[in-house]
Amino acid sequence: MTSRLVVVFLAFCTWPAVLLQWTPAGASNILAVHTIPGKTHWNVMRSVLRALTEGGHTVTVFTPFIDGDRDGYTEVDVSDDLEVRVGINISVITSTQTTRTVIAYIVNTTRTNCGVVFDHPQMQEVLGGRSQLFDVVFADAIWSDCVSYAATVLRVPAIYVVPSPIVTYTERSFFGQVSNPAAVSNVLSKFAVPKTFADRFANAMQTVYGSWLLWSDERRLRQSDPRPFDAVDLVRPSLTFTNTHFITEPSRPLTPDIVQIGGIHLTPPTPIPKDILEFIENAPHGVIYFTFGSVVSMASFPESIQSAFREALARVPQKVLWKYEGEMTDKPKNVMTRKWFPQRDILMHPNVKLFISHGGISGVYEAVDAGVPVLGFPFFYDQPRNIDNLVNAGMALSMDLLSVTEETLLNAVLQIVNDENYRKNAKIASERFKDRPMSSADSVVYWTEYVIHHHGAPHLKSHTLNLSWYQYFLVDVMFTLLCIVLIVLFLGYYCLKIIYKQLFQYFNYIKAKRE
Repeated sequence: MTSRLVVVFLAFCTWPAVLLQWTPAGASNILAVHTIPGKTHWNVMRSVLRALTEGGHTVTVFTPFIDGDRDGYTEVDVSDDLEVRVGINISVITSTQTTRTVIAYIVNTTRTNCGVVFDHPQMQEVLGGRSQLFDVVFADAIWSDCVSYAATVLRVPAIYVVPSPIVTYTERSFFGQVSNPAAVSNVLSKFAVPKTFADRFANAMQTVYGSWLLWSDERRLRQSDPRPFDAVDLVRPSLTFTNTHFITEPSRPLTPDIVQIGGIHLTPPTPIPKDILEFIENAPHGVIYFTFGSVVSMASFPESIQSAFREALARVPQKVLWKYEGEMTDKPKNVMTRKWFPQRDILMHPNVKLFISHGGISGVYEAVDAGVPVLGFPFFYDQPRNIDNLVNAGMALSMDLLSVTEETLLNAVLQIVNDENYRKNAKIASERFKDRPMSSADSVVYWTEYVIHHHGAPHLKSHTLNLSWYQYFLVDVMFTLLCIVLIVLFLGYYCLKIIYKQLFQYFNYIKAKRE
């Protein structure tokens, strides 16, 4: 393949004035905008961008997570402006449990982060056309279209990366459709599939209520705190990569512009540090791996909960790897604690018998890929739904963290490790998860090039995006049918009334004549 010299004039204050890069002919310049200051979400976006650079494309990304520049990959650090949250106190989690508080928090955070990134001096250079030209904009998207502002200004296609399961409340805005609450559970639901009438009723009410909250909160903020992205008609995404897979997400209708790349962050396992490896391999009854992720601080849990975990895990025959911040008092002899463990590598070890997790989507994919059963303690957002998907697959149990006791925890752990069906079902899920015609990374490269080659691929978008809400829900059709029915009924009534009147007059005439 021949090469062309791309001369990129960058007026960024911290970048060289002129940057020379060799890129293959046909390679694309990609701008990526990451506004979510969550490490798990960044792992998905980072994997997507790495697939693109390894596919020969050039990427410039605005992100609060700095991995370091490499060939074809340039980072703009926005960590000073976006608050990266690590080690959140459990009280913060428990205070954002309701649909209202979750939506209010996310809407405020999303709009604030969009404003911060788009106000960044180097982003202003991009939006002002004083930097290199881009072919497409990648944006992490969960709850708001504001992330597509750069694509709107630059007049290039937008591709969304949704690092979580699809958010029910934004499906209409992103894809043009609304999922059927009778079959597809809301992203904030506690169940994976609405199986009963009560589930369907609750799912429908939560969908309507949450959609109204999202609309009203965004409308209020647009009026009280208008931003530049509020003043333009934002472009719709030409394509959306979702961190989902039909093994960990129930089957559901998807439009052609949605591509599932669940598990894209998974990498080949690497050697485990020597001390941890010896701990795992010297466990005759196997090992339990226990973590609540990179966001929640286990040390902030109430002592009653920590004590229940310590005492229960001290009674199991397995050894335990427990991700724990700080020093643990009364640490059981069979427990090893660290502030960080190589989770992916540990779960792939054949001696790991159980994964105790909060149900974050990244950890869910790692457990499914490794074929390890899960004991879930979901906190909020999509976690209850994620764990319930594994429960339905027969490879997990779900428990309530705030009501856990030593005995209930011990019984749940022993049930999973002693019942071979959990491991068998986990292996079945793993085989199905890995059996796909194309890797997630290859899908990202193929569909990105497809969108660029076909100038935004408008043919992939659903016609429903062109419909107003009353047209989409057939309100005008139902109103017309109702009017037709009313007119027919009225004409029928009027005709019957005339006939009755004529008959009444006729019979009166006959009666009078006889008399």
